[in-house]
Amino acid sequence: MFFMRQLDDTQMDLLMTNLDEDGKLSCLKAFKVARLIGVKPKEMDSITKALNIKITNCELGVFGKLKFVDMDDKIYNKLSENFNHGKKVECQVAWHTAREKGSSLKKVGSTINNSDIRVTHCQLGCFYDEEFEKYDDA
Repeated sequence: MFFMRQLDDTQMDLLMTNLDEDGKLSCLKAFKVARLIGVKPKEMDSITKALNIKITNCELGVFGKLKFVDMDDKIYNKLSENFNHGKKVECQVAWHTAREKGSSLKKVGSTINNSDIRVTHCQLGCFYDEEFEKYDDA
């Protein structure tokens, strides 16, 4: 289990200035803050929980209130090449797919949000899939 490291004043300021008007940290900004304060993205969930800050608006549609467009069959097919134990894809794989030519994070997120795909292993540490872990340990 990760225990939150003590943030210095500069790190705390960088975190606090990236919160939205509701005092929450968006998924994209959580990645940015991790880079700015020098921690691994996976540590952001523990850091924000210790400070009672909620990470919101998952770019892949797992949680939050982002608006999505229609799903893209080409992206669905690309993601399906990476399915693990059913129609599950790791967060990191989805982000990698978004970097490919003709794709974007919004298109990938829309495809996931409007399909039967489930995302596992959040890169920020916000969630993981216990059922997936059973297969991983086997």
